[in-house]
Amino acid sequence: MKIFLADAEATLRLGITLGESLTTGSVILLEGDLGAGKTTLVQGIGKGLGITELVVSPTFTLINEYTEGRLPLYHLDLYRLEPQEVVALNLETYWEGVEVIPGIVAIEWAERMPYKPDSYLSINLTYEHEVTRQAEITPFNCAISEAIASM
Repeated sequence: MKIFLADAEATLRLGITLGESLTTGSVILLEGDLGAGKTTLVQGIGKGLGITELVVSPTFTLINEYTEGRLPLYHLDLYRLEPQEVVALNLETYWEGVEVIPGIVAIEWAERMPYKPDSYLSINLTYEHEVTRQAEITPFNCAISEAIASM
């Protein structure tokens, strides 16, 4: 499904709706050019989960963990990594909840992943014009909530 996003506020609202409706173990794989709104979307997810801490891009830290909301949010950014470096991160520990409390996993630059979880939402953000964006949401072995489907 495709959703037109008129501005950054619309991208944030989409993220809030996602955060309010996602369930434990949900994985969001984000793709899109620099500045397309990936981090803004994850900030909205954080707000939707009730996280009050500022959600920032983990470009240099690779992984930011926010555990104070309705569910934990694990925000990853693979921009600076090569696929073989991504393998060494053992990302499945996040979506399987093996060494962390199960929560929501949002991964920016997911196209750098050499493997994917069994179930996830793929969200590709693209520029339409200078300020407008489009989000293409594709579920893989999972469902989109009614709240998202009605946007």
